[in-house]
Amino acid sequence: MTVNQGENIRTLQDELQSTPDTLDLLERDSRAFFHQTLSTPVFEVVTRAEGAYIYDGAGRRYLDLHGNGVHTVGYQHPKVLQAVRDQLDQALSFAPRRFTNLPAVLLAEKLARIAPGDLNRVLFCPGGSEAVEMAVMMAKLVTGRWKTLSYYGAFHGAGFQAVSIGADPHFRDGLGPMMPGALHLEMPDYYRNPWGWTDPQQIDEEYLRQVRITIENNPGIAALVTEPIFYNSTVPTAFYWQQVKALCEAHGILLIFDEIYTAFGRTGKMFACEHYDIVPDLLVVGKGFGGSILPFAGIIGRDDFNVLEHKSIGHFTHEKNPLCCAVARAVIDIVESERLVEKTAELGAYFKKGLLELQNEFEAVGQVTGLGLNLGLDLVENRVSKQRATAPAQGVMQFCMARGISFKLIQGNILNLKPALVITKDEVDYVLETLREALKSATMA
Repeated sequence: MTVNQGENIRTLQDELQSTPDTLDLLERDSRAFFHQTLSTPVFEVVTRAEGAYIYDGAGRRYLDLHGNGVHTVGYQHPKVLQAVRDQLDQALSFAPRRFTNLPAVLLAEKLARIAPGDLNRVLFCPGGSEAVEMAVMMAKLVTGRWKTLSYYGAFHGAGFQAVSIGADPHFRDGLGPMMPGALHLEMPDYYRNPWGWTDPQQIDEEYLRQVRITIENNPGIAALVTEPIFYNSTVPTAFYWQQVKALCEAHGILLIFDEIYTAFGRTGKMFACEHYDIVPDLLVVGKGFGGSILPFAGIIGRDDFNVLEHKSIGHFTHEKNPLCCAVARAVIDIVESERLVEKTAELGAYFKKGLLELQNEFEAVGQVTGLGLNLGLDLVENRVSKQRATAPAQGVMQFCMARGISFKLIQGNILNLKPALVITKDEVDYVLETLREALKSATMA
């Protein structure tokens, strides 16, 4: 850990007045686990998670706007808990390979019904990293090619192939040669592009030129792997993704959309790709898929990809785990029965409007990004340089944490705001008011 990290966390713990028991457990945690940045050192001890909140050792609650993306339907949703109880009561918590079970088949059929376009076959696995690996292996075997195309700075998982595809130096540096054939593009940047352009059409054309050149000069690309809405909440235009899809089709490249974060309503559509009126060749789901109780993920693809009977690309022990499948189906049922897609579109627009009002009020807010309840607030030193305001962003995060709101920072300065979809309008109002107070404090400091 860096000195600044340690000092910031100690300051936060002092402000939270962490209890002796909490400090003792934090020290034990520090001794017991291998340390790695982004995971250690830890802020606090979580003793309970329910609805849109997590709770610490002193009983304080925090509106969780992070949740590692697993809290789509909130923590401990009664219908998810009931699905677990019902499945355990049936004495079916595991199914060995080469056997099937009703929960797995029902989930597969459910996904085929709700997935966009002609995506109607699935494979399941324990986590998102493995799902990305499966999708890429399927693309390589189906096309007979071995190269991949993806975006610099993205994160698609912690497996070696996924890290190679993601191309984030934080995860790659020091590992030696990465996966051969992993090619990369610049993400469309509508705010800090190197040309200083502001016209989305002009910006798109330049980034698309890069896509064309890369494809034309690198034959043998099996798949383009990307998030439809990037991790920093940048929303490319429909024109951009439609043109990318057309380029992929023209060159026999499969388009893989990693919707591990965005699937099941987070952006105000069941799947984020629906905002662009395109259907990817393979779609990856995870995180919220497991109902914040179990790790679970999968891929959804077309029937004509069912040509790999002689291979194993998802040879996972828990590939048809009935308990995981029962939970995942409960998640989809909750999203549908509680109209969380429609609610997220409406409440997300309200949340974003409030963030845009903060942008009008504070020079430190450079831009507001995202769709639905997948939003970002980009803090800058000033709007001319657009230099990332990392220290003020850290201060805003700590201010909010001390007042019961938890979120993470992206790229050091972007407040990443991804609450559970069960969040209420009153809770959104509290977030907006707390952010207003935090920004006043940060800009006066």
